[in-house]
Amino acid sequence: MPRPTKCRRVCHYPHTLEFFPTMAGEEKLPVILTVDEYETIRLIDREGMSQEQCSHSMQIARTTVQKIYGSARKKLADVLVEGLPLRIEGGDVQLCDGAPSGCPQAGCFKRDYHQRYQKPKGDTVMRIAVTYDNGEIFQRFGHTKNFKVYDVEQGRVTNSTVVDTNGSGHGALAGVLTALHVDAVICGGIGGGAQNALAAANIRVYGGVSGQADQAVEALLDNKLEYNPNVQCSHHGEHHHDHEHTCGEHGCGEHHHCSHS
Repeated sequence: MPRPTKCRRVCHYPHTLEFFPTMAGEEKLPVILTVDEYETIRLIDREGMSQEQCSHSMQIARTTVQKIYGSARKKLADVLVEGLPLRIEGGDVQLCDGAPSGCPQAGCFKRDYHQRYQKPKGDTVMRIAVTYDNGEIFQRFGHTKNFKVYDVEQGRVTNSTVVDTNGSGHGALAGVLTALHVDAVICGGIGGGAQNALAAANIRVYGGVSGQADQAVEALLDNKLEYNPNVQCSHHGEHHHDHEHTCGEHGCGEHHHCSHS
């Protein structure tokens, strides 16, 4: 029996999931770049990391980084030379939650959040986050500057606090919520990239909700919250939405089958 693939740790998910050439791009089959391949390109080519540093960040062997990076570069070459569309999805990945044992960035704000917002011992608390602006549910998930975070125990709210997102946006916000140990999020509009990232982090999304944040949480606890499971952000193109939503539905977070040894 083959050994399970070890998860590749990624800092955050990409915001843009599809790229098309200006001429006849949508008529061609896209090249699929996996999220872990994307991460090697981001870390090595954009952040200037060595392959050794990249392997430490992704928590995999340097030889594995070499293989993933080589595959990613070949795919990008095909896209540029052949004028092909590019789609980012899939891969054996695990979102960084800021735990000091896993996060290599000493100054990463997620490390601070992971420790500061630990759940009480026993982990019987359900934690709900709401995109928040002056008491209301902020309607654009990727642009929210604050989450109001509620701790729920035995069906009632025991504590709540407003947390700054530290300037993060879109796919990076899933990392913020993971570091905050959140189980569910209530929001208005949300794009497919963010939905994909949250699904991979096992965070349930209640989208398409408006009104008072406190009232929405109470409605959720009473099983009376009206939300749209097919919500899509209205600030991107229609085709882009169709793909992103499909990607989120099929749970591109296949990393749950990875080995964590």
